[in-house]
Amino acid sequence: MDRRRFISAMAAGLAGPFAGVACAGSRGGARPVPGGYGPPRPVRDLRDGEIRLHLPDGFHYRSFSAAGDEFSDGSTVPGRHDGMAAFPGPGGTVILVRNHEVNGPVGAFGDKDRAYDPMAGGGTSTLRVTLHGEVLESAPSLNGTMMNCSGGPMPWRAWVSCEETVNGPDVGDDFSGGDNSKLREKHGYLFEVPVGRAAGARPIRSAGRFAHEAAAFDPATGALYLTEDNFGYPSGCYRYLPPRHPVQAGRLLDGGRLQMLAVEDAPRKDLSVGQPPAATYATTWVDIDDPDPSFTGRPANDEAVQAVGRQGREAGAAIFSRLEGAVCHQGTVYFVSTQGGATAEGDRLPAGFGQGRGQVWAYDTGGGRLRLVYESPRSSTLDLPDNVTVSSRGTLVLCEDGDGDNYLRGLTRTGELFDFCRLRPIDDDPGAEFAGATFGPGGRTLYVNVQAKRGTSIAIWGPWERGLF
Repeated sequence: MDRRRFISAMAAGLAGPFAGVACAGSRGGARPVPGGYGPPRPVRDLRDGEIRLHLPDGFHYRSFSAAGDEFSDGSTVPGRHDGMAAFPGPGGTVILVRNHEVNGPVGAFGDKDRAYDPMAGGGTSTLRVTLHGEVLESAPSLNGTMMNCSGGPMPWRAWVSCEETVNGPDVGDDFSGGDNSKLREKHGYLFEVPVGRAAGARPIRSAGRFAHEAAAFDPATGALYLTEDNFGYPSGCYRYLPPRHPVQAGRLLDGGRLQMLAVEDAPRKDLSVGQPPAATYATTWVDIDDPDPSFTGRPANDEAVQAVGRQGREAGAAIFSRLEGAVCHQGTVYFVSTQGGATAEGDRLPAGFGQGRGQVWAYDTGGGRLRLVYESPRSSTLDLPDNVTVSSRGTLVLCEDGDGDNYLRGLTRTGELFDFCRLRPIDDDPGAEFAGATFGPGGRTLYVNVQAKRGTSIAIWGPWERGLF
């Protein structure tokens, strides 16, 4: 059970030409948008004939590497498939690096001798697949980490995986009820996973110990932009400035500086609430003096998870609600605030910090201006967007993590939203959601994960040229 549903149960010119226009529409029937692909219809999985997705006419898909399957070495594929990136492989194949958002001291999957923390059950897997999702090779690639939610691809052929937790033996137990005293190491870090070469599980401690979600790299400056999904409390947008440009170094080095985004002349500006259309702000950055806190006396998890963000807000950093997916495209970092915005009349207030149904923000890495490019007007139009990716044409793909049906939705360069893919509800798993959308080399296949009780990865292909993906 994720945190949102756990709490609910307990309670009973920036950014290219995005215009920031909230489109009207209804769930499963958003009005047709120029650049869309038509209404999604039931389509059978080419792997086993089951109907898992609804897609526009002409599109096909195959699921692969589900939780409980075997890797090539015979070990078991863990669950909680989440963030993912695709890289070119040999002979026209594709290499996928995929997160597993497993929480708690449940023991590492794969080879425990290689684990960062042998008691932690999260990490990443690396797969070599065909364009249409036929698995050729697969193996664990990072283990002994925890709550690996999202991350980001790096141009030096690596995936940066993010831990969305501050669990450790020095911190009280979190919402899941696991016993943190069983853990061997502190968690809440970034880990680099190279493609095609082995590397030890080394945390990038200077990039912060907080509830990391996603990482978006700006090649022009060498900065790594980071989002925080601090579910019950304010979240922040960060950047990590490594001691050497990572492209030159060939990897992400520890020992850099962590900063948090602030609005100029408006300390602690609350951007989690409803915003005017295309709201734009001049920004600055504040330093985080202690990015890697250790704790004595095992403080409550809810206190520890705020330790880094509180430093930034005390220095004037802006307040967001649940920052999740992030991607850098042509000098702009797009990032998602899952519960940002105002609560529409008739909508139910979501659990956790934030009262809306989602915002998409854009940060100009050269000019330093922040602009709202989309705010959901109601849950029936866009409901709690999570991971995000971008097509070669600049159209965003948003993965929903809402309360009802969940969609992959497109957000066009003119700020219009359209439905692309609907996840068929799973009878015994109402929490199933999309995650980890990423286009393969050349944009011919969209790979995406379904995070569910028995999660799986899916390859989607079809007449992309017909629309704006």
